[in-house]
Amino acid sequence: MRDIIIRGNSMDGAIRVFVAITTDLVNEAQRIHKTYPTATAALGRTLTISAIMGAGLKNETDSTTIQFKGDGPLGSIVAVCDSSSSVRGYVVNPTADPERKENGKLDVGGAVGRGYLNVIRDLGMKEPYAGQVPIVSGEIAEDMTYYYATSEQIPTAIALGVLVNPDMSVKASGGFMLQLMPEATEEMAARLEDIMAHLPPITDMIDNGMSAEDILFTITEGFDMIMENKAITPKYECKCSKERMEKALISIGKEELEAIISEQGEAELTCQFCDNKYKFGKSELINLLNQAK
Repeated sequence: MRDIIIRGNSMDGAIRVFVAITTDLVNEAQRIHKTYPTATAALGRTLTISAIMGAGLKNETDSTTIQFKGDGPLGSIVAVCDSSSSVRGYVVNPTADPERKENGKLDVGGAVGRGYLNVIRDLGMKEPYAGQVPIVSGEIAEDMTYYYATSEQIPTAIALGVLVNPDMSVKASGGFMLQLMPEATEEMAARLEDIMAHLPPITDMIDNGMSAEDILFTITEGFDMIMENKAITPKYECKCSKERMEKALISIGKEELEAIISEQGEAELTCQFCDNKYKFGKSELINLLNQAK
């Protein structure tokens, strides 16, 4: 089943829904970062909600950044997404894989720990919009739900899941975000809450062959929904280049560059998002030093 993000709205405009299948995307992230199962689940969930948020951006130059800064063994988790749901990210400790919970499930919450969740939305204004909330559980979906309720005052239900195979590849990954608009009534909210309470895990729905459309109509059963016909294919895509790395070296300043040239004679930079390595010889560094002056 190919990766896809679809969106729908209720006829009365009271409900907005995004549904994402991101199995290939998260498999690519696992391949690049060589993440162990718990890190795969944490990073995959973060990349999925990032891709969903990207699908809601209006302008080509808009972007969102999600940062989980927890005190758990995973360290920080970062995901960056643009308006086409091209997403990239990393987890600081990709091999962190704490013991399973008593029910055998991955302990993502324990691996993330407590700390802060930052959401930065660059919408082309003078300053990006930044919101920060405490991490309430580390389970990613619960924390993002809390973020929307407190920072954006939008009643939101989020489900995210990553099912990892014994060989560490990803069997199923996806999620949904359902939001209530100002037109929603308390009765609608109660009906939706009841549906959410009886839903199977999102990964079970995907693993059992349900399409994104099937999932959308399952989570809004009984409501008159219209599915928008502008589906997006989310993908893992890094924007790094040698030019960007050159700018990064220039930005560290003249003294730092002179120290690298005299002590090492060369430099190798690794992109955190895709693990690509960029080498700079002495003559290249001298050229960058001249630009830094």
